[in-house]
Amino acid sequence: MHSLRSRLLALWIMLVVSGIATGYLLFESFQQTANARLARSEELVARACRDLADRYQFFVAAWHGGPIDDRLRQQLTAVAQTALAAANGVEGGIWKADDGSLAYAYPTYEGTGPKTDLPAAELNSIREVNAEALRSGRAASIKQPGRSQVLIVHACPLQGPLPEVTGWTMTRAFTAEGPAYNQLLAGLVVLALTIFGSAAWLARVLYVWSRKIDLIETALDDRKNGLVGLPRVDLPRLAPTGAPELDRLVDALNSTGERLSAERRRAAAAERLAALGRMSAGLAHEIRNPIAAMRLKAENALAVPDGSRSSAALNTILQQVDRLDALLRDLLEMTQSRDPSFVEVDLAAFLARTVDTHRDLASARSIALTAGTGPTFSPLPKFDPSQVQRALDNLIINALQNTPAGGAITVEARRKNDMLLLRVADTGPGVAEELRERLFEPFVTGRADGTGLGLAIVREIARHHHGDVRLAEAAGGAVFEIEIPWQPS
Repeated sequence: MHSLRSRLLALWIMLVVSGIATGYLLFESFQQTANARLARSEELVARACRDLADRYQFFVAAWHGGPIDDRLRQQLTAVAQTALAAANGVEGGIWKADDGSLAYAYPTYEGTGPKTDLPAAELNSIREVNAEALRSGRAASIKQPGRSQVLIVHACPLQGPLPEVTGWTMTRAFTAEGPAYNQLLAGLVVLALTIFGSAAWLARVLYVWSRKIDLIETALDDRKNGLVGLPRVDLPRLAPTGAPELDRLVDALNSTGERLSAERRRAAAAERLAALGRMSAGLAHEIRNPIAAMRLKAENALAVPDGSRSSAALNTILQQVDRLDALLRDLLEMTQSRDPSFVEVDLAAFLARTVDTHRDLASARSIALTAGTGPTFSPLPKFDPSQVQRALDNLIINALQNTPAGGAITVEARRKNDMLLLRVADTGPGVAEELRERLFEPFVTGRADGTGLGLAIVREIARHHHGDVRLAEAAGGAVFEIEIPWQPS
C-alpha cells in the first residue's frame, strides 16, 4: 500500500463496497418499513373489528327484535359507518352465515362518492374469514400477498340476538409501491449517481494514470526497448502525458537527462584526455625501451673497429624493429574503427577453426585446449567472424601465456537470452587484484614482455559489436566473457 496506484485501487474498492453496503442497508430498511406497515395494518383492522363489535353491542342492546329487512340493514350499515369512520383505509361490515352481508361500509373511501358495494373480487376471502371466526368463536385473519400489496381480511364474532353474525374489516398494506417505495428508488438512484459514479470516475482516473505511468516506465526501461546488455548513452526525452502532475515529473526527468548528458559528454572528454595521456606515456615507454636497446647495440658495435659485433647488433636491432612493428600494428588495430561485417556463423565450426590455430602451441606447452558449444539455435548468430576470431585469439594467447604445463583452457559459446556469450577459461594463477580495475586499458599488463594492448583490442571489438567484455568471477584461474547481441538489430 505504498504506491499511489495501490492506494487509489484501495479507495476504489472501498467506494464500491460502501455503495453495495449502503444499497443493501437501504433495501433492508425498506423491507423493515414494509413489515412494520403490514403489522400496523393488521393491528388497524383488528382494532376496527373490535370497534365494530362494540358499536354492534350498543345497537342490539336497544333493539327489540324483528325481521331482517331493508330497515335493519340500513341501521346496521349506519353502525358500520360509525365504527369505521376513524379507521383510515379500512372497509368492513356485518356478516350472517345464511344471509351473507347484512351491512357494508367504507367511510374513508377517497373516490368520487361513497362506496356502498361489497368488493366482488374479495368476496370469497370475506366469506372464508367470517366462516372461520364463526366456527372457532374468536377473531380470525387472512393475508393474501400480492405483487405490490398485501390484502388483510379480519373477522370477529358478534354477540347479540341475531345468531351466526360476525363483523369483518379489510384493508390493503402496500409493500412495494407507495411513498416509501418511491423514496427507496430515489435513494438508490442518488446512490448510484454519487458513489458508483465516483467509483467509475476513480476507476477511469486509475486506468488513465496507470497507462501514462506505464508509458514513462516503458520509455525508461531498457528491457522493454530491446537494449538489454547494451550501454544506454543518454536518458530518452519523454513526451508530455497530458496530466499536469505527471508532466511536471516528465519535465524534471527531461531536464535531469539533459544535465546528465552534458555531464557525460564532459566526463567522456576528460576520460579521453586522461586515456590519451596514459596511452602516450605507455607508448613512449614501450618505444623507448627498444630504441635504447638498439642504441646500445649500435654503440657497442661501433666501439669495436674490426666489426666483429656488427652481425649480432644488427640481429638485435631487427628484433627490436619487429617488436616496434607489432606494437604499432596492435595500436592501429585498436584505434582504427572498422565497422563489423555481420554474417550468420556456425558456432561449432567457428570455434573449432579458432581453437585449431592454437592447438600446436598448446600441445607444445602440455596444455589441454578444448572447445564446446551449447545446443543449436535458429536463427544462427550474426557477427564479424574475422574480428571476433581476433578477439578470441588474443584471449587464448593470453591464457596460453599464463597457464602452467598440465593445465587446461576451455573455449565455450552459448546463447544467453538474446545475447551470444563467448567464454575463455584457464586454470592459471588468475589476474592480480591490483590489475582488475584497469585490466582492459591500453598498456596495462602483468608480464614484463607484454604490450598491454591485447585485452584493449578485445574490448574495442566487443564494443564495435554493441557488446562488452568482462573478467568473470571464478574460483581458480581467469575467466573472460565476451557478450554481444545474438542477432544485432
